[in-house]
Parts: sequence; C-alpha cells; structure tokens
Amino acid sequence: MNRDTMTVQHDEWTMETAMEILQHPTVDSKVWAEAVEWLMLYGPPEIRELLQQASGHATRESFPDLTPIGFTATGEPCYSIADLAKSLNISEEEAARIIEEKEQQHGIRQLFGEQETSKLQ
Repeated sequence: MNRDTMTVQHDEWTMETAMEILQHPTVDSKVWAEAVEWLMLYGPPEIRELLQQASGHATRESFPDLTPIGFTATGEPCYSIADLAKSLNISEEEAARIIEEKEQQHGIRQLFGEQETSKLQ
C-alpha cells in the first residue's frame, strides 16, 4: 500500500483488521485514515452509515463555512470544487486532481454536475 497517496484497495484489508486499527491507541494517523477509508468503501452498511455520519459531523465542525451546493439522489452532500479548495487552502486544480485520483482508485464516482444534484435533501 502506498502510504504517500493513501491508495486503499479492497483486497488489502479485512473487516477485522480495519476495526482493530480503529481501536488501537497508538496507530499511525495515515494507517488509521486508510482503515476508515476502507470501511467507508467496503465495510458493511451499518459501519459505512456510522462513518458517513461522523464524517459529516467532522466536516461541519472543521469547516463551518463549507456548505453543500446540492445532494445526490442518495442524499450525499455535494460541494463545489472552488469551496473545497478554499477550505483546504489548495488550488482548485489540486482539489480536482485529488478527487479524480480517488475516483480512479476506487471506481466510485465523486464528481457530479449541478444538474445531477438536487437542492433538497
């Protein structure tokens, strides 16, 4: 696993390993983040739901000025790349590149056009 780009593949973790890492008191933060990412992508629905709720809470607490511009059909919040970049203090190009890399790594769509979202959740 490449620790610099945080590439998480389905076959590199098990549910048990990921959960053990989350509970370990001194685990490296990058490894912990990889375990969370794996669980959000491949964990059972109840674990994914809990982590998505925690992620939403953390986003609101850490980035109070970042507000969704819409929601996907499944209720996931969508943010503008410009707003994300500003919140993370990076360029819009860098933010778009990171999102595109995640899409390619996981085969899960992350970028949506405004016409594909709704304003109501």
